[in-house]
Amino acid sequence: MPRRKKVTRREILPDPKFHNVLVAQFINGLMRRGKKSLSEHIFYTALTEIEKSAKEDGLTVFQKAVNNVKPILEVKSRRVGGATYQVPVEVRPNRRTALAIRWIISYAKARSEKTMAQKLAQEFIAASKNEGASIKKRDDTHKMAEANKAFAHYRW
Repeated sequence: MPRRKKVTRREILPDPKFHNVLVAQFINGLMRRGKKSLSEHIFYTALTEIEKSAKEDGLTVFQKAVNNVKPILEVKSRRVGGATYQVPVEVRPNRRTALAIRWIISYAKARSEKTMAQKLAQEFIAASKNEGASIKKRDDTHKMAEANKAFAHYRW
């Protein structure tokens, strides 16, 4: 954390196809080595895969999936008198979205489908139905926070 001035958050411009900031954020999270056009291609292909297989609008499935994966609580380590406690804290809205995007991408990579677009499409469909690995990650995070509720008074 800087001592002199507040950190200014950079404004993310909406994506060119849907004019949606969440889509642009996801594409940026998917991007590797600055290859934005490749990550855009993968994302838009995943949305068309959703429309083919699930017979639903790809963008709404994507938004529902991200909203379902967003965590409400998480635990942070807090050192008090030689002991380290896992203290449950509420997640800020920006971090909620960032964690949801990160989890969806990482668990999509671990799937067994052939292309990344197919992996993403299946992860979006699963997350929009409240199932799949990214939803399990959110539930595990919530369970951890619930289990450590006794240490909530150490919140800073």
